[in-house]
Amino acid sequence: MRVEIWSDIACPWCYVGKARFEKALEAFPHRDGVEVVHRSFELDPGRDKGDVQPVLAMLSKKYGMSEAQAQAGEENLGAQAAAEGLAYRTRDRDHGNTFDLHRLLHLAKEHGRQDELIQILYRANFAEERSLFTEGVERLVELAVEAGLDADEVRRVLADPTAYADEVRADEREAAELGANGVPFFVLDRKYGVSGAQPAEVFTQALTQAWGNRSPLQLIDQGDAGAEACGPDGCAVPERG
Repeated sequence: MRVEIWSDIACPWCYVGKARFEKALEAFPHRDGVEVVHRSFELDPGRDKGDVQPVLAMLSKKYGMSEAQAQAGEENLGAQAAAEGLAYRTRDRDHGNTFDLHRLLHLAKEHGRQDELIQILYRANFAEERSLFTEGVERLVELAVEAGLDADEVRRVLADPTAYADEVRADEREAAELGANGVPFFVLDRKYGVSGAQPAEVFTQALTQAWGNRSPLQLIDQGDAGAEACGPDGCAVPERG
């Protein structure tokens, strides 16, 4: 069974939701049969790459709230994150364009290191003092290497703005086709969707339902039920007529 998770590194509920989903997955009896794939979704796709601003200022402008209200929201998020065992800095974080981060996640997917990289990027964005957005390429290289990627390959991808750009855009188009207008958005076997950072119990229910309702393979009768095939005992050799 495949679970696809649309998310953005700049999304705090994606950070919390991933932890809650993983708590449910860890306890799921069929967890070894579940493949998890992370898909791209930009919360702020129109933001210029060089446009970095404090999170509180961004929230105040976007939602028309005071900085005190924005700070209260951050404190609430910090408490929610702490309940899941996650570190979360409620002050002095910044916000920027995440397109390059998504391109690197597609590179990491090719090397089987996608989950490692997304967790490292979440940690860097939400828990560490150093910025993901203002320290340049080498900061991203450092984090990608920590996830197991090759530094020179990461630099080549970051130097080429077209590398994995189509893959990111394809993920985003697919999200729109599936009706996802916010993240995190979880899709189980392309049959069930879960929106938001739901409690672990909701993810447990979704996993159980999706696993139980997997469709068995339907064979098409094309005539001869005894048509030749190979099996564990080898291949039958027809006798000469």
